[in-house]
Amino acid sequence: MEAKRVSDSSVVMAQVMTPQDVNIAGNVHGGVIMKLLDTAAGVVAYRHARTNVVTATIDRLDFHHPVYVGDFVTIKAGLNLVGRTSMEIGVQAETENLITGKKRHTASANITMVAIGKDGSPAAVPPLILETDEEKQRNLKALARREARLREMKNK
Repeated sequence: MEAKRVSDSSVVMAQVMTPQDVNIAGNVHGGVIMKLLDTAAGVVAYRHARTNVVTATIDRLDFHHPVYVGDFVTIKAGLNLVGRTSMEIGVQAETENLITGKKRHTASANITMVAIGKDGSPAAVPPLILETDEEKQRNLKALARREARLREMKNK
């Protein structure tokens, strides 16, 4: 299986928030943002694995600012770490007020996806090529998160 670069699967998605996206408080519902983040992570994982994928974990989904109707939300997603069958994808949402032009970091998370083969069991994925210092740093942090998750599971 041939290794792939982070840039081979990275994605940027964007959309305007509409009235159907709001909660009873009048802000865009956090679940709408969560779905966008998960969708972007899924696209990254599909591009890398070229097979079906499922969400395994969402690590530290942090919301920093509210989102309002009319805001333009951009989601950026890229691989942090690739294991034998799993992939950790870093996702970030940025919101732009189209009237003022003000941009804010809205939310971020690390989402682990698992590749699924035709038989329904986890499938091997290509190794990851890290090219930049930023990619290497993100990979090291992802390795530490993975080790912490494995320790936690072992201690249950």
